[in-house]
Amino acid sequence: MKKPVKGKSQVWKNIYRSRYLYLLFALPLLYFIVFKYGAMAWLSIAFFDYNAFLGFAGSKFVGIKYFKQFIMDPYFWNILKNTVVLNLWMLVLYFPTPIILALLINEVKNKHFKKMAQTISYMPYFLSTVVVCGFITTILSNDGLINQVVSSLGLEKVQFLMEPGWFRPIYVISEIWQQCGWGSIIYLAALAGVDSQLYEAAAIDGAGKWKQLIHVSIPGIAPVISIQLLLTVGKLLTVGYEKILLLYTGATYSTADVLSTYVYRRGLMEANYSYGSAVSIFQAVMALILVVLANKAARKVGQTSLW
Repeated sequence: MKKPVKGKSQVWKNIYRSRYLYLLFALPLLYFIVFKYGAMAWLSIAFFDYNAFLGFAGSKFVGIKYFKQFIMDPYFWNILKNTVVLNLWMLVLYFPTPIILALLINEVKNKHFKKMAQTISYMPYFLSTVVVCGFITTILSNDGLINQVVSSLGLEKVQFLMEPGWFRPIYVISEIWQQCGWGSIIYLAALAGVDSQLYEAAAIDGAGKWKQLIHVSIPGIAPVISIQLLLTVGKLLTVGYEKILLLYTGATYSTADVLSTYVYRRGLMEANYSYGSAVSIFQAVMALILVVLANKAARKVGQTSLW
């Protein structure tokens, strides 16, 4: 009789057998270790009057001094409001669009048209943010395409990029155009996992396409939608600063300046690393609180939650 293979040796055999998959996984893992978890150690500079030349040893410990400065800053409530409002716009207007797009693409029966629609919807995601912002600036400029159409209708031209009220619509619409197709992938994958027999049973019961959508497709991807919604709620105080930095001007600061751009200016441009770290920790703590509260609410309403 052969001796039974020990547990540890079997594990190592399985790892060796799947070594190429682990190699593929190694680079993303290294990225997270170095730039996500490794960087956490440097957040402690928020509690020091940090001097890059003196290091931690020569920097004075100041406790929560910079957290107090941030909260007492007269600009605090304005940037907090801008961040939350912009993310609420994204939650209401952007969040449903990948779901709707996935449901529409899922209903297409022509395989060639379906692939073409998917490819076209994915393409904007791979464009550089600089290119997208350049495109936005060009078509919304005083002599751009939009103002040419407005002028041809006999209306007065609009300075879109100089009007504070226009910043949020421009940002959200550009995000929908750029991110919607890519965001639909996860919902298309979830729709592919819905049992086809459910559609057949619904059709036998006399349900048309609309009722199949309401009673089969959407319930089938409801757990994925719930998880994505929970993750989105956790980002209510986080906005990618790259597009905002490239689009906002002094005239639109009142609605465009958010926590991320504030950290960039105070932490990097002014070399106040301790203050910038304090603001980043504030964002992270608030995001954690929001996720925990949203997760508790999700468990009470339904059975889908992050933990």
